[in-house]
Amino acid sequence: MKVTALIEDKLIQDVIEMSGAKNVTEALRIALRDYLSRKKLLELSDQMVAEPVVFAYGADKLRDINQQ
Repeated sequence: MKVTALIEDKLIQDVIEMSGAKNVTEALRIALRDYLSRKKLLELSDQMVAEPVVFAYGADKLRDINQQ
């Protein structure tokens, strides 16, 4: 997809340098993928806080099962 966007030169240069990208397109791809990954992790983290994982049994029970 072609996109025209008005972005400060300094911001673009910083993203290119920090990402190690060869050009603006690659830098934006890296930055957007990183942004999405972080947002997804935050959503999962929020979900874990709202609905914590409940294990059926703990370490002691697992040891007993493994020794059988």
